[in-house]
Amino acid sequence: MTRNHLLAAACALACGTTLSPLASAQNAGRNVQDVVQRADRLEITTNDGLYLIKPYSSSIVETSFVPRGERFEPASHAVVLAPAAPAVTFKQDANSIEYATAGLVVTITKSPFQIAYSYKGKALVAEKAGYLKQGATESIEFALDQGEALYGAGARAVGMNRRGNRFTLYNKAHYGYSTRSELLNYTMPLAMSSKLYALHFDNGQIGTLDFDSKKNNSLAYETIGGRKTYQVIAGDTWQDVVGNYTSLTGKQPMPPRWAFGNFASRFGYHSEQEARATIAKYRAEQVPVDAIIFDLYWFGKEVKGTMGNLAFDQDTFPTAKKMIADFQADGVKTILITEPFVLTTSSKWQDAVDQKVLGTDAAGKPLTYDFYFGNTGLIDVFSPAGRDWFWNIYKGLQQQGVAGWWGDLGEPEVHPAGMRHATGTADQVHNLYGHEWAKLIFDGYRKDIPGQRPFILMRAGYSGSQRFGMIPWSGDVERSWGGLQSQPEIALQMGMQGAGYMHSDLGGFAGAMLDDELYTRWLQYGVFQPIFRPHAQDDVASEPVFREDATKRLAREAVRLRYSLLPYNYTLAFDNNQLGLPLMRPMLYEEPDNEAMRTVASAYLWGNELLVAPITEPGARRKEVYLPKRSAWFDFNSGRRYHGGITAVVPVALDHIPVFVRAGAFLPMVEPVQTTRDYSTAKLALHYYHDRSVAAGSGKLYDDDGATPQAYEQGKYELLTFASKLAGKELAISVNSELGKQYAGKARSIALQVHNINVKPAAVRVDGKPAGFKWDGARQLLTVPVAAKAGAASGVAITLAGSDAG
Repeated sequence: MTRNHLLAAACALACGTTLSPLASAQNAGRNVQDVVQRADRLEITTNDGLYLIKPYSSSIVETSFVPRGERFEPASHAVVLAPAAPAVTFKQDANSIEYATAGLVVTITKSPFQIAYSYKGKALVAEKAGYLKQGATESIEFALDQGEALYGAGARAVGMNRRGNRFTLYNKAHYGYSTRSELLNYTMPLAMSSKLYALHFDNGQIGTLDFDSKKNNSLAYETIGGRKTYQVIAGDTWQDVVGNYTSLTGKQPMPPRWAFGNFASRFGYHSEQEARATIAKYRAEQVPVDAIIFDLYWFGKEVKGTMGNLAFDQDTFPTAKKMIADFQADGVKTILITEPFVLTTSSKWQDAVDQKVLGTDAAGKPLTYDFYFGNTGLIDVFSPAGRDWFWNIYKGLQQQGVAGWWGDLGEPEVHPAGMRHATGTADQVHNLYGHEWAKLIFDGYRKDIPGQRPFILMRAGYSGSQRFGMIPWSGDVERSWGGLQSQPEIALQMGMQGAGYMHSDLGGFAGAMLDDELYTRWLQYGVFQPIFRPHAQDDVASEPVFREDATKRLAREAVRLRYSLLPYNYTLAFDNNQLGLPLMRPMLYEEPDNEAMRTVASAYLWGNELLVAPITEPGARRKEVYLPKRSAWFDFNSGRRYHGGITAVVPVALDHIPVFVRAGAFLPMVEPVQTTRDYSTAKLALHYYHDRSVAAGSGKLYDDDGATPQAYEQGKYELLTFASKLAGKELAISVNSELGKQYAGKARSIALQVHNINVKPAAVRVDGKPAGFKWDGARQLLTVPVAAKAGAASGVAITLAGSDAG
C-alpha cells in the first residue's frame, strides 16, 4: 500500500464517507483448498488466503484471515488471555467443516464459502461477504438477524441500541456536545449483540464500524490495514459475555479507595493560595473531599505557551511540595493534569529534542505543528526513549507526593497524519495512543512504586485499556440538561465494553450556564456513578462549597450519601476486578429477552441491588420507572414497596433522585467521614430488605487497606458474606468472615437494620441468646445491635409476628 493510498483511505474513513463495497461475487469465488487441524488451531487454505481459527476457551474463539502474499501479524494490543486449548471436536464432509468446543461451534460451508458461529445450539452470527479489499480499504462483513440490537463501538451518544449507525473509529474530542455525539474521545472496534455475543476486531488502526447503516442486515468493520483478526465471545447471560470479554482483554485493577470519594476540581486553580483556600472551605463547610485536581495552571500562568513544562510554576506555587504534604496530612490527595504535547516554547522542549522522545516527520526530525495551545511536538509513547522520558517526569513528581494523574488530550487531540512513531504512522497508531500512555504509567508503578495503586484519569483509550487501571471520562460535555441526558448511556455502554469506570464531569463542563437544579440533579446522579468528580470551566463554580446555600446543602447531602455507601461501592469495585462486572449495569442485564429493555438508559442498576432513575429534565415532579420482574423493590428513601414487572409512577423530590432496593438485598453502609483516610467498617450499618417473596438472600462486603495492588491475590483482605433464610415465622440472618492469610481481622460491631417489618417481632436472638432490639413501627424498621468481635460468624434469628409471619 502506498503512502498516498494510505492517507486517502484514512481521510475517507475519518471523515465518515462511505467507500463503495465490492460485489458479493468476490466472496462467492472463494473456495477451500486444504484443511489442517493443528494442536491449538484449525487452518483452512483458500484460493485467496489462509484462515486461522483458534479457540481461547469454550466461549471465545478467534478467526484470522491472512490474504495470499501477506504474513500473519501475531501481536495484539488488546488480548492478554492465553489460549486454554479447550477440548475440541473436528468433523468434515464434502461440503462442510465443523470445529467445536463445548460451547462455541464454528461451521464452515465450503461452497459457497461461509463461516458461521453458534453457541450451545443457538446460532449467533455468520460472515456475509467476509473479508473484502478495495484499494486501500479492507473490510470484514457479517450477516445480522432482522431484530437483533447492537451495542458497542466505544463512547457515543446515539441511543442504547446503536444499530443503524456508521461509526468512525478515530478517537476525537467533541467539545460541548449535548444529547448526541456520534464520535467521542474513546472508540473501540467492538460490537455486542442482544443475542448475547460480541465481535471484537483485534486491530488498532483507524477505520469504521458499520452497524447496519444501509438497512441490509449487515455489520461491517473497515480499516486502512493491519490484522484481519476478530474474536467471537459468547455467554449465557450478559454477565458472562462481558466477563469473558474482560478475561480476554484484561480485568480492571482496583483503584485506590480514595478514588471513590469526592474530588475538588475546576479549570483551574491558578495558585497555591487559591488551592489551599478551596480545601479549607470544604472542611469548614463539612463537605467530604478526598482529592484536589490541578488543571493547566500548575505549570504555567497562562493557558497558552507553557504546555510541556510539567513542573510547578514557582511564582504561583512557591511551596508546592509543602502544599502537597499539607493536603496529604489532611487526608487529601493531589492529582496533576499532564498532556503529551511539548510546546516549542516550553522549558522542556530542547531536552525532549535532545533525548529523541518526539514523533517525527519522514526525515526523522521532530514534527512540529500549531494547535490551540501553541506550536508543539508530541511525545512518542511507542518508543522506549519517549516512555522512559515521560515516566521519569511522573516518578519525580510522585516523589514530591503527587498521588494521581490526569492524562488529557490523549486522543491525541491533534495528530497529523504525516507524523511517524516508533511502531507506525499516526493513523496506524492513533487509536492506541491513550492505551500506550496509560500502560507506561501502569508499568512504571509496577516497576518503581509497586506498593501503590495508580490513579490514571484519561479520556482516550482502546480495547483492554481497563487492565492498566485507566479511569475514563466522557469529555467536555455541555453544561446543560441535554448534556446530562446523554451521560447514563455513555457510561452504561462503556461498562459493557470493559471500561467500568467511565463517568462524567459532574455538573457539566462547557459553557457558563448557572442552573442550580441541573447542578443538583447531576451530583445526585453522580452518587451512583463510578467516580464522583464535579469539574467545569471556572466561570461558574463546579465545587459545591462555592454554590448558594440551598444548592450547597443538597450537594452536601449527595456527597455524604456517596461516602455512606463506600462499603457497597468498594465491593462493586471488587466484583469489577474479579468478574468484569460493570458498576453501572443496563436494564437489559435483568431481562435480556425483554425487547423494551434493549433501548433503556433512563434507569439502570448500580451493582446488583440498587436501581437508579436519574432526573434529567428540569422541573420534574414525577418519574416513570420500570421495575424488573424478578424482584419486588423498595423505595430507598421512603421505604415503600413496589411489585416487580410494573412501570411505577413515582413522585420526585428535590433532595434526591428515585432509587430502589431489590427485595432480599443486603446494603452495607457507614457513617460518612470527611475523607476516606478515616474510613472504617468497624461500625457497620447492615441494611436487609426483608420480603415474604424472598426465601433466601445473600450479599457481601469486601475490605482491604485501600492501597495495596492485588491485595486480594496477596491474601490481604477480609470478605464478609451475608445470608438470609426465611422459613415460616423464622427469619435467620448470618454474617460470616473470610480473612486472607496476610490480613488481621478487625473487631466490628454491626447495627442490623431489617426493613419491611410491619409488626413488632415476637423474639430476637443473637448467636442463640435473647437480644435487645428496637422496632420503629412508622418506618417498619427493626434494628438489632450485634456486638463487636473480630473475624467470627454471627447469627441473628428473628421470630416474626402478625402479618410478617405469613
